[in-house]
Amino acid sequence: MDIKPIKTRTDYRAALKEIETLMSAAPDTPEGDRLDVLVTLAEAYERIHFPMDLPDAVDAIRFRMEQQGLTVEDLERVIGRRNRVYEILNRKRPLTLRMIQGLHATFGIPAESLLKQRRPKPHRRAA
Repeated sequence: MDIKPIKTRTDYRAALKEIETLMSAAPDTPEGDRLDVLVTLAEAYERIHFPMDLPDAVDAIRFRMEQQGLTVEDLERVIGRRNRVYEILNRKRPLTLRMIQGLHATFGIPAESLLKQRRPKPHRRAA
C-alpha cells in the first residue's frame, strides 16, 4: 500500500478522487483498508485547513427552533418569561447555567454551542 501524507491542496484533491473510487470497497479488503487510511488522512488535513467552528448559543437556539418548528412559547418553559426569551435571542442577556442545562436536556442543543456566547449588546440609554 503506497500512501503518503497529505501536505498540499493538490495532494488533498488527489486523495478525494481516490476515496471516491474506493467508496464501494468492502471492509477488511486491501481496497477497504486503503479507503480507511485515505479517509483518516483527508479528515486530518480538513481539521487543520478547514476548521469548523461551532455556532454561538443564539445561532444554535435559532437553528434548533427552525429545525423543530419551535416557537418563543416553547422556549419559555426552559428560559423563563417571554421577555427573557427575547432578550436572549436578541443577545441582550447571556444564558445562565440553568438555561443551558434546560436547553440541552429539552431540545438536544449541544452544550458546547450553548456555552459559546457573544457578549450581550449594551443597553441604549435614552438621551
